[in-house]
Amino acid sequence: MRFTALLGTVLAAVTLTPAPAGAAPAQPAATAPVTVARYTFDTGTVGGGKVSDRSGRGSALSVRRVDGGNMHFNGTTADKYAAFPATCAPKAATCARSLLEGTDDPQLDPGTRLFRWGATVRVTKAQVVGSSNVMQKGVYDTESQWKMQIGANQAKAQCVVIGQGSAKPDIYLVRSTVGVADNKWHDVMCQRSGSFLTVYVDGKDSGHITIPATLSIGNAKPLRIGGPNFNTTSDMFHGLLDDVYARLG
Repeated sequence: MRFTALLGTVLAAVTLTPAPAGAAPAQPAATAPVTVARYTFDTGTVGGGKVSDRSGRGSALSVRRVDGGNMHFNGTTADKYAAFPATCAPKAATCARSLLEGTDDPQLDPGTRLFRWGATVRVTKAQVVGSSNVMQKGVYDTESQWKMQIGANQAKAQCVVIGQGSAKPDIYLVRSTVGVADNKWHDVMCQRSGSFLTVYVDGKDSGHITIPATLSIGNAKPLRIGGPNFNTTSDMFHGLLDDVYARLG
């Protein structure tokens, strides 16, 4: 699967040598990396409509839907992907929406540790309405958060983190230098490593910013894939999704 190739590319670049001025930030040595959640969708839904975790550590995902929103698991018998509902017509009275929801898993609360979260996405520009939320844990206005989304204006991949302990939180967001809404599959990965937040597209550093090394991420919210909630202004994902994962270390 693309998941293995992407992580191999990134981990091969891990080094303790400082980067030259203007270059991509050096990454600290990875210590005992552990995949804490992984969803390939290859078995579709099983056991009461759940999507199984393939890491052996994460929780199964429930398919949630409103207004007749249907999620499909397409592809071959051995390699499926999730297809989310289409975009809604402007000013439609109802809007078919669907998302995947896990649990409040403490392994997905990385604190200040090295943490990576990623997915393989395929969308068109027309499918990116608002900021399309690929995956997240936490909500920006109540507690800390990590998130991956695709921005509405230029369809660039975005990684977001917010730290704990602030009544008016600082939002740290990095955008990729390239857009990803070209109806092709793209591997997107977010990485929080010390004082850097980096977005990778197809295994390459596509943008990074500095963040406080003390920024700690932890919350009591469930993992959600494909949208933050079902509010009328929710930033739903409307494309195809595969190989979703989170990794500590």
